[in-house]
Amino acid sequence: MQLGASSTTLREPLIAASAENSIRARAPCAVAALIAATASVALLLGYATELGSYPTDVVSDAPRLHRISLRKLARTPRLEALASPQAAARSWAPDAAIATTTLATDGAPAAVTLRDFQDAQYYGSIGLGTPPQEFQVVFDTGSANLWVPSAKCKFGLENLPCLLHSKYESRKSSTYESDGRPFAIRYGSGSMSGFISHDILTVGGLTLANASFAEATSEPGLAFAISKFDGIFGMAYPPLSVGQIPPIFQQLVAAGAIDRAVFSFYLSKDPDGEPGGELLLGGVDDKYYDGDLHYAPVTRKAYWQFELGGITLGGHKVKAAPSAIADTGTSLLVGPTDEVKALVAKLGLDSDGGAQSPVGALGGQHAVPCEKAASLPPLAFEINGKTFELSGEEYVLRMELFGETSCLLGILALDIPKPAGPLWILGDVFLSKYYTVFDFEEDRVGFATAKRPAAS
Repeated sequence: MQLGASSTTLREPLIAASAENSIRARAPCAVAALIAATASVALLLGYATELGSYPTDVVSDAPRLHRISLRKLARTPRLEALASPQAAARSWAPDAAIATTTLATDGAPAAVTLRDFQDAQYYGSIGLGTPPQEFQVVFDTGSANLWVPSAKCKFGLENLPCLLHSKYESRKSSTYESDGRPFAIRYGSGSMSGFISHDILTVGGLTLANASFAEATSEPGLAFAISKFDGIFGMAYPPLSVGQIPPIFQQLVAAGAIDRAVFSFYLSKDPDGEPGGELLLGGVDDKYYDGDLHYAPVTRKAYWQFELGGITLGGHKVKAAPSAIADTGTSLLVGPTDEVKALVAKLGLDSDGGAQSPVGALGGQHAVPCEKAASLPPLAFEINGKTFELSGEEYVLRMELFGETSCLLGILALDIPKPAGPLWILGDVFLSKYYTVFDFEEDRVGFATAKRPAAS
């Protein structure tokens, strides 16, 4: 079995697009199911657009901070590590921005429980409508729009994802406002399509009236069918938003619901830790990191993109693209094909993925003998003059499949065309080690070594 790859040149700010093309019929059924379960990462990776239960303690009195707690599930196999690395680019129909307002709350910080799917994707609850209809969404810094499945989805085996997830039912909401403008997301294996609607949104104890979102009526492939999340909650810059509609976070800030246009992620690597992580709206929390935050200016206000000073492997410089993005919607590290090939060669891994992988070099991913992970050289990224290092065990993914332990390199190859690329995508393999701050006020991204908070 193998997931095919294709390359596409796209207009800015789209990322190169393709998802799985085929699953060979001769592959074992168990492996086919495994691949289907992993494809969610491929569909999330590099999300871009052409236009595009809850109270917790207060960190401080000022500014107001709003928490989205990440609850860690018990460790399960890192099935996403087997996913095809190809990005899912989107093409949206342009339209005018839509005004929104925010309803006041009691001002107290609040949290939404987020979960970690397969130790790879972090997602949590939002509500749409009156009364609220709950959805699990990925809080994605690589896109800027909100979409969820629609009750008006087209039924059939080709649209299985819609059948298996929570669906928004406008007829059950007293605050629904019709819009109906179409949108489409194109993937290598098909397209997601639907239409725009408006309703009340609740997130982290905050309420946004007349929020604009997409109802998905068609979703491609098995990737979304197996995923634990229902939709995507984009947190990138407005230029990535469909129709120039302000992203939800910007709407909350403009309405005064959030004091500072800053949010931060703590992603726990501890399978048994509580919380499993946290998204903090409106600021940072120093209990989640050691030392000082180190910032890099955003160089292009679309993705959270910044200059990359270089990459070293075992202290030796390797060829590196000039920039990188911090993307919570991507599980792994992703780099240009020639640079990833050079790293693989320096690590002494077989170019065909080796026999250690249950499916070979699936989608360009390479197997690593598990006993070798601890001896692999450190991989380091230079960001604005400071080095951020990952040990071999931190960039090798260990999983239990079919009763056997396998290890895979947490690095995938993907060529992103100009003007956005070439670049590296620093996904959760990196972000789970480094507490990350996304600062709209100063247009910068901050990193510090994450730590597990002391038990209260």
